[in-house]
Amino acid sequence: MAKTKTAPRKKKAAAPSAPSGRSVVAQAKRDGVQMVDFKFVDFPGTWQHFSIPVNEFEADMFEDGLGFDGSSIRGWQAINESDMLVMPDPSTAFMDPFTQHKTLSLICDIVDPITREDYGRDPRNVARRADAYLKGTGIADTAYFGPEAEFFVFDSIQYDQNAHSGYYFIDSVEGRWNSGAAEEPGNLGYKPPYKGGYFPVPPHDTLQDIRSEMVLTMIDCGLDIELQHHEVGTAGQGEIDIKYCPMVQCGDGMMIYKYVVKNVARKHGKTATFMPKPLFEDNGTGMHCHQSLWKGDNPLFAGNGYAGLSDTALYYIGGILKHARAILAFTNPTTNSYRRLVPGYEAPVNLAYSQRNRSAAVRIPMYSASPKAKRIEFRCPDPSCNIYLAMSAMLMAGLDGIQNKIDPGEPMDKDIYDLEAEERASVPLTPASLDEAIQALEEDHEFLLKGDVFTEDVIQAWITYKREEEVDAIRLRPHPYEFALYYDMV
Repeated sequence: MAKTKTAPRKKKAAAPSAPSGRSVVAQAKRDGVQMVDFKFVDFPGTWQHFSIPVNEFEADMFEDGLGFDGSSIRGWQAINESDMLVMPDPSTAFMDPFTQHKTLSLICDIVDPITREDYGRDPRNVARRADAYLKGTGIADTAYFGPEAEFFVFDSIQYDQNAHSGYYFIDSVEGRWNSGAAEEPGNLGYKPPYKGGYFPVPPHDTLQDIRSEMVLTMIDCGLDIELQHHEVGTAGQGEIDIKYCPMVQCGDGMMIYKYVVKNVARKHGKTATFMPKPLFEDNGTGMHCHQSLWKGDNPLFAGNGYAGLSDTALYYIGGILKHARAILAFTNPTTNSYRRLVPGYEAPVNLAYSQRNRSAAVRIPMYSASPKAKRIEFRCPDPSCNIYLAMSAMLMAGLDGIQNKIDPGEPMDKDIYDLEAEERASVPLTPASLDEAIQALEEDHEFLLKGDVFTEDVIQAWITYKREEEVDAIRLRPHPYEFALYYDMV
C-alpha cells in the first residue's frame, strides 16, 4: 500500500563520491572486520554467498574478481563452462547484522573470466544494462522504483512431497484457526479474522516489535525505510516499505530487505516467507511497484492529463498494459503467484489503469498534488520475483510504450467487479497461470531485447527453467485436494 511517498528533490550539495575498493579494504581493517562476505543473486532471485578472512581481502579483488563454480548456480553455466568471477561493488558494502564474527558484506556482479564481459544471465547485470539503455535513449536519466513488499511471519511451517504423500502445516499464534485452540497458559483470543488484519493495534498485532526490529536493522544496513504495519491477512502478514531509489540500488535494497526479514524472524524463533499465497481463503502477498522517470531535476510523469499525468506517463502505462501478460513471467514468476491473482482478494487481475481504483493493475496514487510525487503504481508484482529482472522488464515495457506512443485507452474508474457482464468482458485479464505467462513471454519479448538488456539467451533460459523446474513439476504431481475431490467419488 502506498502512503506518503514523495519524489526525489534537488540536492543542495553534491553527493559524496562512491567509495573505492581500496578505501573499503582500509576501512574494514580499521574497523576490526574478521570476515568478508561476497553476495550475488542467482537466476531465480535468491542470494548466494561465500566468505574469506579479512587478511585475504585486497583491493585488487575489485578489479580482478574472485573465482567460483557457476555450474552449481541455478539456471547458469554448463559444467564444461563452469568458471565464473564475482566482482564486488564497493558502493554496496554493509556490516552483516546477523553473523557472530564481525563480517563485511559486499554485493557482486558476475563476469566471464575469459572475455571479462558481464555475464548475460546475472540478474544484476540485466538491471545495469536496463539502466544504461534508459540513459542511452535520451528519454530520462533515472528510473526510480519504490516496491512495497508484503510477507508472512509464521510460528512454524512443515511441508514435504514425495511419491506417496504431500502436505503442509502452517501455524501462527495470530491465526484465526487458533481461536478455539488450547494454548499455554491459556488462549487469550486476539486472532485477526481472515482478510481482517489491516492496521490492528496490539494485542491483535503481535509482531509490532519484530517488524520494528526489522526496520531498524534495515536502516543500520543502509536502507531508507518509510513505514511498517500489519497487513490484511490473519497470521502475521506484514509490510515494510522501502523509500524510492534508482533501479539497481533498489534491487540491492530489496535483497537486503528479504535477508533482514528472514533473519530477524528466525532470531525470534519464527519463520518469514515471501510466498505469494501461503494461506487458502485469505489475502496473498503482493509487491506493488511505484515507478517514475526523471531527467535531471524534471519529473517526467507530471503533466496536465488524466490524474495529473504527462503524455510520457500515459504512454509508459500503455507499454506496461500492452506487455503485462509477458512481463508477469518475471514479476509474478511462480506457480503460486497465480493463486494470488484471482478476484476477491484485493489482487489486481484487471489490465486497466485508474487514479484510485485498486482493482486495476495500474494505479495513479493521489496522495500529493506535487509534480515531484507523480508516479504510477503497477500492482500485479509479488515478492517471489527476482527483483532485478522484474524491474528491468517493467522499465523496458514502459519505455516501449513511450517510444511507440502506445495509448493506454480510457481509464477504468468504476469498480470493475460491479460492471455488467458485457462491459466486464471487455477488460483484459492477467494470465491465469505461470504457464500462460511463460507462453505470453515466448510470444512477446522483442521489446526486452532492445539494447541487449535481456538477451535471447536469457529469455529462453528463463522459459526453459520455469517450464521444466516449476510448471512441469506441479503439473506432474497429484494435488492434495484432488484426494478430497476424487478419491472415493470416481
